Amino acid sequence: MKLLTKFIEKNISGKKVLGLFILTNVVYTFMLTVTIPKTMEFSNGMKLLDMMPTGYDLDYVSELFSLLGENGRLTYLNNQIPVDMIYPLLFGLSYCLLLGYFLKKLNKLNSPYNFLSLLSIIAGIADYLENFGIIIMLKNYPDFTETTVNATSMFSVIKSISTSVFFIALAVILILVGIKFFKKKRS
Repeated sequence: MKLLTKFIEKNISGKKVLGLFILTNVVYTFMLTVTIPKTMEFSNGMKLLDMMPTGYDLDYVSELFSLLGENGRLTYLNNQIPVDMIYPLLFGLSYCLLLGYFLKKLNKLNSPYNFLSLLSIIAGIADYLENFGIIIMLKNYPDFTETTVNATSMFSVIKSISTSVFFIALAVILILVGIKFFKKKRS
């Protein structure tokens, strides 16, 4: 934890945190508005695996990849996945530092609450593992295994849970920062 705290303390200048936050969300917006819709043009309304927070099974993946067809699978592999190989690093770093920035405002950076900063890093790692699983399945279609599907689905669920818990923690911390700000302003 001390290593994480030192990393956060070294990198939580407002400009750095804001710059990373903006860059992360520009990449995310690009995925939501360009690469995901471009890939979903082939999916007949089925959600891509990246967008399924509760996971999926072999039947779903088989049906999705069949519907995508060769062009859709290539679009997924060559358009969506490359952008999604940048995003997890940005998400993990940017949101780790953002939470650290607000924890510092509460004088809680060197407290057990700092472990909450790890949630965005866990989400980023799970996103990478999910991406690797999707790449393996796309490259081996139609010959991928149920084990690969289950492992990839598990990483999708871990990504989803850690992201959700992170944003709940961030919301609580932002509320506490707001309360501290208004108390300070009143006195």
